[in-house]
Amino acid sequence: MTTNLVARFEKRFVRGPTIDIDFAQSTTGFSVTALIGPSGCGKTTMLRCVAGLETPEHGTIQFCNQTWFNNKTKTNLSPQQRDIGFLFQGYALFPHMTVEDNIGFGLRHQSDVERRSRVTEIVKQFDLTGLERRFPGQLSGGQQQRVALGRVLARRPRLLLLDEPLSALDTMLREQLRVEMRQMLGEFQTPVILVTHDRVEAISLADRIAVMDAGKIEQIGSIQDVFSRPRNAKLARLVGVETVAAGEIVETNEGLATVRVGFATILAVAPTQPTHLVHVCIKGEDVSLSTESNDMTTVRNQLPAIIKSLTPEGPLIRVVLDCGFELTSLITRPASEDLQLKVDERVTAMIKAPAIHLIPRTV
Repeated sequence: MTTNLVARFEKRFVRGPTIDIDFAQSTTGFSVTALIGPSGCGKTTMLRCVAGLETPEHGTIQFCNQTWFNNKTKTNLSPQQRDIGFLFQGYALFPHMTVEDNIGFGLRHQSDVERRSRVTEIVKQFDLTGLERRFPGQLSGGQQQRVALGRVLARRPRLLLLDEPLSALDTMLREQLRVEMRQMLGEFQTPVILVTHDRVEAISLADRIAVMDAGKIEQIGSIQDVFSRPRNAKLARLVGVETVAAGEIVETNEGLATVRVGFATILAVAPTQPTHLVHVCIKGEDVSLSTESNDMTTVRNQLPAIIKSLTPEGPLIRVVLDCGFELTSLITRPASEDLQLKVDERVTAMIKAPAIHLIPRTV
């Protein structure tokens, strides 16, 4: 079944920002769209307006040809009428209710037999067996998260909205639940919009990414498109591209551009539109390191570099290099140990030409 969500509206705040949304998605069955962007850009406000928890000043919101909001016709369906599921950042579990009562809370219109059957099904699906009679305060953070998600999905909503669903958990538990959540959500074949500030979480859970900044959606597309081909330098930084440097195209030949960046020269795939000044965007994972030059490799860019800093980041090491311009590489800890990297030592940074994204700039 194809589901269509179209949200084009404006939400204003007194002495605050204006949220101007132009969002459309068409999906068949299960899909996850992650909404990312800096704090205060309007991600949660968009989610709450789609849910019917806040009312825009102007515009329309439609889902599967049903109008949820239209200021001109004075249409504004309640969250219950929209039949959405909303998982709040803090889970909002009822502390005086047991796990099974929390899960069954939205099923009060069903018969006792139907409700018990559905709660039993959710308890099993979310690995909560044996915890049915416990209260939220007696659960771990991960267990609370599963109860909250199970409660939202027990009603089989038409659309699921998740606001920072893993932010309340510690780092180790968050990493563990990323994979579990994608699997759990996939069993319900419900389209999902997820708000997150975590790039890794977005990549792990989502099929599509929408990037918000200053109240507007600036880019939406597949994970590959958004993270590898951001539309401008600001978006590149927002989605976590580690190196964004000013460059100048000095020559274009057979689809490859020779670009001067700082005191270095690199080869990249030429931009589709003619331009002279560019932003050079390089993701850290696309920069490999070697302690010696390699004449046998097909990598077009081999840049002599000096290591300026080494910073552990979980399973990775962030290596900041000076190769005529500042370049960042992200490598695994074992790779760093094998290379015996040290600050101020010389290495060769290798980057394939197609991995370098050039964005036209004016100054």
